[in-house]
Amino acid sequence: MTASTEGTAPAARGLAGEVSRRRTFAVISHPDAGKSTLTEALALHARKISEAGAIHGKAGRKSTVSDWMEMEKARGISVSSTALQFNYRAAGSDIDNVINLVDTPGHSDFSEDTYRVLTAVDAAVMLIDAAKGLEPQTLKLFQVCRHRGIPVITVINKWDRPGRAPLELLDEIEERIGLTPTPLFLPVGIAGDFRGLLRRGPEGAAAEYIHFTRTAGGATIAPEESLTPESAEAREGAAWTTAAEESELLSATGQDHDQEMFLAGQTSPVIYASAMLNFGVRQLLETLVELAPAPGSRADIGGSPRNPQDPFSAVVFKVQAGMDTAHRDRLAFMRIVSGEFERGMVVTHAQTGRPFATKYALTIFGRERETVDTAYPGDVVGLVNATALAPGHTLFVDKKVEFPPIPSFAPEHFAALRARSAGKYKQFRKAIDQLDSEGVVQVLRNDSRGDASPVLAAVGPMQFEVVTARMQGEFGVETQLDHLAYTIARRTDAASAPELDRQRGVEVFTRSDGAILAVFSDKWRLQYIQKEMPELTLEPLVAAAD
Repeated sequence: MTASTEGTAPAARGLAGEVSRRRTFAVISHPDAGKSTLTEALALHARKISEAGAIHGKAGRKSTVSDWMEMEKARGISVSSTALQFNYRAAGSDIDNVINLVDTPGHSDFSEDTYRVLTAVDAAVMLIDAAKGLEPQTLKLFQVCRHRGIPVITVINKWDRPGRAPLELLDEIEERIGLTPTPLFLPVGIAGDFRGLLRRGPEGAAAEYIHFTRTAGGATIAPEESLTPESAEAREGAAWTTAAEESELLSATGQDHDQEMFLAGQTSPVIYASAMLNFGVRQLLETLVELAPAPGSRADIGGSPRNPQDPFSAVVFKVQAGMDTAHRDRLAFMRIVSGEFERGMVVTHAQTGRPFATKYALTIFGRERETVDTAYPGDVVGLVNATALAPGHTLFVDKKVEFPPIPSFAPEHFAALRARSAGKYKQFRKAIDQLDSEGVVQVLRNDSRGDASPVLAAVGPMQFEVVTARMQGEFGVETQLDHLAYTIARRTDAASAPELDRQRGVEVFTRSDGAILAVFSDKWRLQYIQKEMPELTLEPLVAAAD
């Protein structure tokens, strides 16, 4: 299949037309904000699935279509990334937009994988719990978006439950992260009494009332009824009047949408929603189609732009093994940056200079796989048995291009790992090398610990659980994990390493990418050494907590 099976044939649209109709984004959120439920609601509205099922880790409940690991289904959380692609035609349009939702782990323990995914998208949806507001994981992920210049659309979710006042939540966004919220829709009814949405028109005037009707368990698309402002006031009374007045107030303070400011990362369109009830989901999809940017140019390692119309190139942002336990395969997710991809084409692997055949190319939708024959900039394609590929690698045709590597992010948890049986050492080494190349954890080594007991460094401790489970399930190696009393890491250099290694509460390692890291027992130990030995090199890593 091609990336779209509906509408005009790709050949008639041309490359520029294919690029213009694509939107590639990720959802960022704190755990339990409703990301998996929103993912499924979007697929439901795009008619990709016929019925949605909430995921709560309870017996008898369905798991979301984007979750596939047994650990995910058992706990009701997402711990790995998958890519969902579907077509969506906005109301009144004759264009089938191709939506690439790069689904990311929502649990805080897996934020490093989420950071990598943010290198593959053109926009992000920031999902906020209406009762809790901005939470730590959301803040951290937003900073990565800001660092990368990714425009953000905000969805205030769970409006069907008791929560905070709508303007209070908007004020918090502006005060805490300096992002000006510009609501496109305001809720009619307080949190917990979600009746519908007021669509804001020019200068904050109420343009339309969209009334929702609940369906059983939110399993199907919620019917919508469009009413004029006059009819809305007669029907909803004070709830409508309050929403209309708040809309005018926001306009008076300059909180109206401006496309240039949105793309520049200064403002964020806002939609109030209930993903569980499918309220506001269509509005989000149409906002993505209308406002989110289509795939654009990306700078190569030398700073030169690679435009979508240039010959084929792609960057690998995720490698995952074990998605199909029957085949024990290794799947590399690549984001196409430029040109047209055709299955079977031979490309060049920039890091090795060797040819790479793309015979087995797939689109992935949860556990479902489908062969993809053609894909375009913005699309995410999975390459099967891509043993030579790792996150950050570049594939290209014609003249060489190489994109900057994806950075490793600041770990906060450390543990030594060893095989319980000495007879399993060979399998142990092979497993460590594979998990390291996939980016499941960072692997640190030094002479005193040796190769038999490498140190694993992770953003969150559940990554260690994934490592031990996969070591046992895929490689047949039972392991012993010993947690270490380190909490913070800094990049250092060979000149500083000997002195740092002599300090109490400090240990120096070499990461598999060659970086030299010093790890510290706590931030106070780090601060003391920085004060007493300012000549030593101690550089923060990306997304450091402190």
